[in-house]
Amino acid sequence: MATWSRYTVGGFNLNNLILPNATYYGNKKYNQTDYDRKMAWIGGQLDRMDCDLVGFQEVFHGQALQEAMAKSTVYDGTETLVTGDRPVNLGPMVALLSRKPVLDYEYIEDFPEGAQLGFDAGDLPLGKFQRPVLKARVEVRDWMTATVLVVHLKSKRPYMRKEVDEEDFRERAIGEARSLVIRAAEAIALRTLILQVIEDSDRPLIIIGDLNDNPLAVTTQIITSQPPWKYLSKEKKKKIWDAQLYSVVDTQSRRSTRDLLYSYIYNGYYQCLDHICVSQELYYRHRDRLGMLEYANVLNDHLLDETVTKNLPKWQSDHGQVVAVFRLDQPGTP
Repeated sequence: MATWSRYTVGGFNLNNLILPNATYYGNKKYNQTDYDRKMAWIGGQLDRMDCDLVGFQEVFHGQALQEAMAKSTVYDGTETLVTGDRPVNLGPMVALLSRKPVLDYEYIEDFPEGAQLGFDAGDLPLGKFQRPVLKARVEVRDWMTATVLVVHLKSKRPYMRKEVDEEDFRERAIGEARSLVIRAAEAIALRTLILQVIEDSDRPLIIIGDLNDNPLAVTTQIITSQPPWKYLSKEKKKKIWDAQLYSVVDTQSRRSTRDLLYSYIYNGYYQCLDHICVSQELYYRHRDRLGMLEYANVLNDHLLDETVTKNLPKWQSDHGQVVAVFRLDQPGTP
């Protein structure tokens, strides 16, 4: 009988997780009551997710994440929690929780060599991730390790100069274009990191992140790459497959009769901005796979459409939580 087990991966944008009475983005802050509510809510969502591996976004204070985890009943403190530490005025960080050991990790702020977005006139002056990428090597089972990248790309929020009128339509359009260029540059840098990890490697790669765009957006497809053209030779297809990533939401949607896997609502548009993507070692169509997606879901029943209601509690996240359940098949078993 074949030996197999389940392994669950989750993505959780915490929406400005910061200690009480600490200010962020100007004069915003949580009072103690709202902070306590946020802690209890996050703990409850972690219980619903019950994941072996969770990538977090928007962590201002690691202590706040530790306190939120203490509200969960499915974690007992033996897990490994990796959080960053940077001044609040530089913005939030990403973090990682693993029930299995984290063998090593690093935060990557600078774009890798060769990843700069350039034109004939020269390179754009963009060389850093606005939120550093967390790269970790995680034990999945005693016979398998995986490389994990936790990411949070630039949002669609307009990047405005301080001296301009934020209500000016032309300036807002320019600001939105700036944000797109930044996100595209970060996507290229992330793709370069991905290629460094997965090319000619049998170790699975798992990306957990808020990519701030939907699965078919250009910036997202820069990261995942597109499948090979059907008329290519088998050898060329194999080379492309080796460098491609696969979205668990897309894989699940192909198996479903309905598409309810949105993770964010903005101005009445239901979108999936939060992603879990894996290399071919965990893709069901790869002949030599080590595992495959069994089921994916998004916990989004707390999201409210603000074109209908304005009652979104400030202590909840404005993102849904993506959960992917993988079936792992141990090599060498009949």
